[in-house]
Amino acid sequence: MKFRVHWLLLAVCLITLSLPAASAPRPNILLILADDLGFSDLGCYGSSIATPNLDRLAAGGLRFTQFYNAARCCPTRASLLTGLYPHQAGVGHMLQPWRPPSYSSGIGENTATIAELLRDSGYRNYHVGKWHVGGLGGGGAKAKADMRNHPMNRGFDRAYGSGGGGNYFALQPLYLDRENIKPSEDFYATDAFTDHAVKFLEEHGRDAKEKPFFLHLCYTAPHFPLHAKPADIAKYRGKFLHGWDVERERRFAKQKELGLFPRDAQLSPRAPEAKAWASLSEAERKDWDLRMAVYAGMIDCIDQGVGRMLDAVKKLGAEQNTLVLFLSDNGASAEFLDSWPSPGRGHKPGSEAGTRESHKCLEVGWANAANTPFREHKMWNHEGGISTPLIVNWPAGISARGQFTREPGHVIDLQPTFLELAGAKYPDKFKDRALTPLPGKSLVPALQGRSLGERTLAWEHEGNRAVRVGDWKLVASFRGDWELYNLSRDRSELKNLAAQQPAKVKELTAAWQQWADKVGVVPWEQLPGANYQPGPAYQKKGEALAPK
Repeated sequence: MKFRVHWLLLAVCLITLSLPAASAPRPNILLILADDLGFSDLGCYGSSIATPNLDRLAAGGLRFTQFYNAARCCPTRASLLTGLYPHQAGVGHMLQPWRPPSYSSGIGENTATIAELLRDSGYRNYHVGKWHVGGLGGGGAKAKADMRNHPMNRGFDRAYGSGGGGNYFALQPLYLDRENIKPSEDFYATDAFTDHAVKFLEEHGRDAKEKPFFLHLCYTAPHFPLHAKPADIAKYRGKFLHGWDVERERRFAKQKELGLFPRDAQLSPRAPEAKAWASLSEAERKDWDLRMAVYAGMIDCIDQGVGRMLDAVKKLGAEQNTLVLFLSDNGASAEFLDSWPSPGRGHKPGSEAGTRESHKCLEVGWANAANTPFREHKMWNHEGGISTPLIVNWPAGISARGQFTREPGHVIDLQPTFLELAGAKYPDKFKDRALTPLPGKSLVPALQGRSLGERTLAWEHEGNRAVRVGDWKLVASFRGDWELYNLSRDRSELKNLAAQQPAKVKELTAAWQQWADKVGVVPWEQLPGANYQPGPAYQKKGEALAPK
């Protein structure tokens, strides 16, 4: 009798394991994306900035130590939404139609967004915040006329936000669903985005509670201009007078303490364009302290918003079966654009950093600290430009509580992950449009503590390029020589092995070129609008870099 019972239990287990994913409760998905947030800018990734809500998510979930974006806002968003590499999705650079289909004014006809595919699986979808993949007039006359990429034409049932970024106190353009609107007198972008995301969830609870939701909340913070509310600035003013050199050392020490990096890991040198903090005058130090205080206040405000979002999910009774993810679209920005000759950009003389009339950037010294322990920044394909924190929390679906995963992942992996959890498949065609096959992998094994296998991942932006195969990474800046690193021993990219390993360089160069040909990379010099030196807009002296 016992023997029969054992066989019966085994049969039940095998049947259960063979059931399709769709038979399990499908999770709600809350995907939160920050803008220009550095790898070390959260408390749970090494910072002293107060991020208790994000830290709580990390303590109750999983943190990725090797997760990647596509180095800049538009490419990352296009990649994340479609599951394709940026060039495959039509956004090889930003939204200039320089060389379609890989360099166009928005995501292409060969793509289907996460929202489009989840809608067909019964999800209700909401987008809040920065869109920046075309269809809202942000990419010239062609984009203004081409509304196929409006979020509500790309699978979202409700939408609120803007095409890109801008003044946090007077953001324009601003839309609600399909109507252009004006910001209120007390408007502050981060809070407005949280307000509308909470409102959409409340409406979901009343009208569509039987459907799972996908909510993509895209904050513009802490992207320049550095704008924060006075109370959030005051919380941090004076707390960064120790400077970026000490800040990097403190963050790196905390990262080792947390277990993000091994004890023998090394911190990259200060960015060569950044001055030694000790060489600055007292007045300069106070000015830079204020800038970092504003930046920290912007991140603090994001965390406050995350707390409100988690409360809204809890009020729905959905906290156990909601998959929450938080990441950044690229590394922190070293750009210097205080006086950039562009409409709407410019610092009003005499205005204090953080206020409505100001237009200050983080610049290279603090960006270097934000990206601790890595080299380089937004736009580069070194680790400082493409590495993002990724927090994943799902009480009903992830057993990890405060653990790390060392599995390399990329934003191209998010769509296959969500489709698997929704019990959906990626089709060959969508609405009679042939779709490009997905290059990424589902992260579900990593969420369950299993390996994703050896990965091959690649990047290109403005002539900066990289490929990672297993632990080997080949990377080069625009017009620079290839550099070779073993990331398992040298995540900070300090020991260039190219001269010692010419065969590996040749092998990975061929792998990168094969990828570049496949996805539609065009050499930077051959693009008709590429009339300036790529990379953040500063020179060795820290001056603004003007177009040629």
